[in-house]
This record gives sequence, structure tokens and C-alpha cells, in this order.
Amino acid sequence: MVVSGKLKEKIIIIAENDKSLANEISLHLNEHGFSNIRLAENGSQIYEILRSYYTEPEKIGLIIVNDALSQCDVREMCMTLSNDDGFSVVPCIVLCSDKQNGSNVCSGVCEHREKCLSYKLTSPVDYSELLIVVGFQLNMTHERLLRHKQEERLINELAERKVVDAKLKYIVVHDELTNLLNRQNFERQLRLILNRSNIRQQNSALLFIDIDRFSLINEIEGFEVGDKLLIEIVAIIRKETTKNDLFARIGSDEFCLFLEDRTAKEMKQFADKIRQLVYDFRFFTGDVCYSTSLSIGISRLSAITAVYHPNELISRARQACILAKENGRNMVWEYNEKDFSVQERHRDIYWVPLIRKALLEKDFFLVFQPVVDLLDGRISHYEVLIRMRWLGNEVITPDKFIPVAERMGLIHSIDQWVVEKSIDFLADLPGSMSDVSLAINLSSVAFQDRTLLPTIKEKLELSWVDAKRIIFEITETSAVENFEHTREMITKIRTLGCKFALDDFGAGFCSFNYLKSFPVDFVKIDGQFIQNMINDETDQILVKSMVEIATKLGKKTIAEFVEGPETIEKLREIGVNFGQGYILGKPKKNILSSNIIPLPMLSDEADKQIQGHFHQVIVKN
Repeated sequence: MVVSGKLKEKIIIIAENDKSLANEISLHLNEHGFSNIRLAENGSQIYEILRSYYTEPEKIGLIIVNDALSQCDVREMCMTLSNDDGFSVVPCIVLCSDKQNGSNVCSGVCEHREKCLSYKLTSPVDYSELLIVVGFQLNMTHERLLRHKQEERLINELAERKVVDAKLKYIVVHDELTNLLNRQNFERQLRLILNRSNIRQQNSALLFIDIDRFSLINEIEGFEVGDKLLIEIVAIIRKETTKNDLFARIGSDEFCLFLEDRTAKEMKQFADKIRQLVYDFRFFTGDVCYSTSLSIGISRLSAITAVYHPNELISRARQACILAKENGRNMVWEYNEKDFSVQERHRDIYWVPLIRKALLEKDFFLVFQPVVDLLDGRISHYEVLIRMRWLGNEVITPDKFIPVAERMGLIHSIDQWVVEKSIDFLADLPGSMSDVSLAINLSSVAFQDRTLLPTIKEKLELSWVDAKRIIFEITETSAVENFEHTREMITKIRTLGCKFALDDFGAGFCSFNYLKSFPVDFVKIDGQFIQNMINDETDQILVKSMVEIATKLGKKTIAEFVEGPETIEKLREIGVNFGQGYILGKPKKNILSSNIIPLPMLSDEADKQIQGHFHQVIVKN
């Protein structure tokens, strides 16, 4: 029997009353490489040796014991130490004399061989057999030890896998940071609740909770601090909830809380309470203290308005939360489908695909309204206006779709389209109309589009259109909103040769202050001052002051909404250069072949007042 060197280093205990026999067995074992031999004269010494290796049982190899050893119940010892049910097994070789061959001790030791690593040898000892048995017992013990270790490792791996599986199952339905329900699990449970009877739904509501300005914490302090703040806020809200409430994290700083069995008043009070608790909370990180607030939207279930899907209820609560933010933050806002903002969002959803379709399928088209010199009726230029075709022949004006495009991020595409089509229109005009100029309206966010300037430059170069034939109109309010950036962009575009008009002049509070440093060629006086100026002396005074200042600054003035002969007379008297309105020309797809529009009949007195002005040169192109 081949025995490895490591197995030969294991301790072999020889327990024999006869010292000479014990030494003889020890000598034979030493000759075959078994050097770690311990002798014991009785059972007490055996257990004394074993106790020394209580924490290292793998160092014990086997025990060779005389069946008649004093102070030892050999049968019981063998059954205890060599029982294969345990992890640590110590094999036993029992030496039996011929006269004891049939004794109860030897037969009892081996009566359960399948469970015990024990072997019986008769005296005198056959050493060749002993060596074979020793090698066999040590190898068997080693193999069984390896098997037990492998089984233990497998058990541990299975236990660890079960823990991991349990964690994964938990993570699948919970948010890892806050331990709240995640969005998928929340929607699943909410769907089950919505399937209940309508009677219970009447006392339920969904709270959509958003942490105000939370992104600033992440930007200033980092995500780790932001996560700590989230955990603190969740803990504050959780203390106020019951076990039946569904609390979920559905976004980075957005939460949903579904409440049942509470009246509308109780729900509002609950929302106000958690809002106030968070508002009073102070979050410390290092030496810095932060305070935050919540915007909360409430969507209540009722028998009148049925809700069939969780997303529908969440969407309503989220819309209410957005309104809470728009109205100052740190507020509780209840969803009401009659709110103007809610209806506006519904309209936006309706209009967005129509605008995209119009851009793709060429349902937009341009019309042109003349801007006329009020002295002689000559057309200075045309204002370009956009229209949309709908259902084949219906025409939609820009006041319906431009605000939607600005809110929904489609306005840059419309700006680009209008600029390109306007320049194409000029390029396609015959040579006899090469003096025609166009005023192109730009949206309030046009100058935020970095591609606008390159587009204008490239289009002018490709079309060979003189840049002086292009006038860009920008409203006063949008120009003032980002004054420095707007002035810089206007300067760059004017470098190409284009002109500029300041539209809706007078509507803002700082009109005169900005006008002195704004690089524009025309000032369009806001129509609200023109429409009723014949009957309103205040409007006349304001228009007159605008004209005087614009003239001294070297800018031409244009009056919008000119609708009657009396208005034209008054504008001429005040000194307004150009007029625009239905009486002078409605927006049309084609421009006039003649550049003169007959002005309405004026009174003799008005004619006399303006005779001295006919020598003025009309600034064109």
C-alpha cells in the first residue's frame, strides 16, 4: 500500500500493555517511514494525547490498541473515534490474542464496518499485514476527510448562493439605496390595487414627491453626499407612513407614495406634514449645512374619473408636482384637469406630432405681408410669416403651434426651416425684383442655436443672395432676456450684411435703456400702442417718445397693426417711417409685382402737414 510522505507524518498512537511489543511495533513502523509514534500504556494516556490535538484533529493518523488495554473500553472507544458519521475520524486497529479471537470486544468492534474505520488483527502480529492495514486506514481517512471538506464547501456555497439569490430577488423589486419599492414593483402592486372595487378607491390617492434643487447637492458635494441626503429624507417620510402605504423610488430624486383609507383632507394634511418636516430638516456634511424642500403633487382616485393603469395615475400626480415647482416649489398641488397648465400640456402632446409631420411632409408654407412707407406708399420690405396646412386645406396661424414648439424643443427646427426657405424664395425671384427684401422673424431662443449663424452664412453663399436683402426680427423681451449673448450674435450676423429689427418695442420695462446700445436698424413699435392710439392720448404720447428716441439713435420706426386711415394720418404726424397692417396689405403667398401701394384717402389738413416730408429718401436694402 503506497502511503504519501504527508500521511506518514501523522501521529500513530500505539496503546499496548506490553512495552516490548509496543517498541517492536514502533520499530517496524519507523523502518517504513512512520516517524511520529506516540506510546500509551492505558486508556487515560490515549485520551490525554488526543486532547492535545483537540483543535487540530487532522494531525492524528490512527490508533493501534490492544483489546485488553487497561483503563479503556476498547469497543466503545473504537465506535466513538472511528465512526464515519463524524467529520474527524480516527481509525483503530485492534490487536486480539488467539484465545480472545471470539471475544465480544473484537467482534463488537467490527460488527458495523460500513460505519467504522476499525480493523482486527490477531496475535502474534503479522507486520506485513499491519503495514498494509496502516496504509489502507490512513489513505481511507485522508479520502474521507477530503470528501467531508468538499461536502462542507458545497454546503457553504449553496448557502451563500441562497443568500445571493435572496438578495437578487430583493433587489429586483426594491431600490438598492433606499430599500423602497422600485418603479416596476410599485406599478405591479398599484395595478392590483386599481383592480379592487371603486368604493375603496374613493379614499385613495397617489403622492408624487420631488426633492427641489437636489441636483445642486450632487454637483457641489458629489453623489455620495447626495445619496446620504436621499436616505435621510426617505427616513423622515417613512416614519409618517403605515405598513399598508406603498412607498417607492421611481427616479433619482423622485418618489411615489400611495395612500389608502384616508379622506381628501387627511391626504392634504399628510402631504403638508411631510413637506414641512423636510423643510425643517437640516443636513450637515462637514462644516456645511444644507436645507431642502419638497414639491408634492397629489392625484386622487374617484368614482367619477376612472383610472385603469398605474402610469395614468402617476402621470397625473407628476403633472401636479410640476405645477407645484412652477408656482414656487416647496408646495403641495392637487391635480385638476381643468387647470390651464394641465390643458396646455395636453395640447402640447397633441400638437408635437403634427409639427413634426409638417416639417417632414412640407406642410409649412410662407406668406408675405408688406411693410409700407407711410409717406408715399412704397413697399420697404415684406415680413415673412409662417403658416401650417392641416387636413388638406385648413390654414393654422403660428400663434397656435409656435408656443408649443418653443416649449417642446422643436422651435430650432422651425427657425432653420424659415431662414432657408426665405433665402430660397429671394434666390428664385426674377431679376426685375432683385430689390425685394424680407424680414424674417426669429424665435425667442433662436440665438441659443449654435448652428444658426453657420446656416445663414452657408445659405447666403450658395444662393448668391445679397445679405442686405435680409432683415431679421427679434422681439424685445427675448433680446433683453440674454442681452450680452444676443447682442454678440446680432453683431456677427450684421457682419454678413444682414439688418435687424427690434420687434414689439415698448412692451418691456427697459426698452429705452437697451435700445441705445442694441445694434438694430429698425424698431417695430408694439401693436398694443397703435391699435387704439386715435382714441387714447397716452398711447400717442408714448409712440411719439419712442419715435423721437429711435430717430435720434439713427433707427427707422415701423408701426404694427395699422388698420385705418386716421391711424396712418396720426403716425405720419408723429413721424413714424413705415406701417404694417391689413389696410396696407394682408399676408399672401406671393408678393406684389408693383412696389407701390395706394394709400387711403387722407384729409386736406393731413396732406398739407406731410408735404414737407416727401423729399425724404426711403431706406431700402
